[in-house]
Amino acid sequence: MLKQDFGIHIDDQDLLDEAFTQASYVNEHRGEGLKFYERLEFLGDAVLQLIVSDYIFKRYPKMPQGRLTRLRAAMVNEQSFSTFARECHFNQYIRLGKGEEKAGARDRDSLLCDIFESFVGCLYLDQGQAEVTRFVTKVIFPKLDEGMFAEFFDHKTELQELAQADGPVAIDYELVDEYGPDNDRSFKVNVSIDGKLYGVGIGHSKKGAEQKAAQQALEQFDTEGDNLV
Repeated sequence: MLKQDFGIHIDDQDLLDEAFTQASYVNEHRGEGLKFYERLEFLGDAVLQLIVSDYIFKRYPKMPQGRLTRLRAAMVNEQSFSTFARECHFNQYIRLGKGEEKAGARDRDSLLCDIFESFVGCLYLDQGQAEVTRFVTKVIFPKLDEGMFAEFFDHKTELQELAQADGPVAIDYELVDEYGPDNDRSFKVNVSIDGKLYGVGIGHSKKGAEQKAAQQALEQFDTEGDNLV
């Protein structure tokens, strides 16, 4: 699974088993010397905090500290990590005790979040930070462009407020192209203000492409240092 989907091979199989093992499973297999994921979860959480912080700090050089903190909190939390774990199909590989299995723990957000963090801790120990960064770049960072954290990047509203500061103007978003396979579709959107093209955005959703087009228009405004219209 890891090799096929992510090009990852964990050399230490015992460490990988530990990352996907809950305490309830260990309790039912006493005497086998098994370990469960909590220590790896602790390490993985710290590694993710660092890698995500470094990425958004460099990607958004004008974003103030407060917004960076809120964005990181949205990316590094239970809801996000449980979503990523499901998309990686990690829920299929968790080793649970019989009682926890019957209770539906395999699909519990809190457990999936823990497992995602523990896997990252395992990957960090086995392969190093560069490999974790490569994994996170494939699994987490594309969500920024797909609009998963759009509430922190409402470029469309910001553009509307800026463009209409001196009066009403027409802001139009036009889908000009879409391409790629159904499971990896890309969309290209133009944004025009009173008929003049100001930005082009490409994303894996129409919403994401519109946000990127608005962002480009805002960057053009910053460069020109003048009114948009």
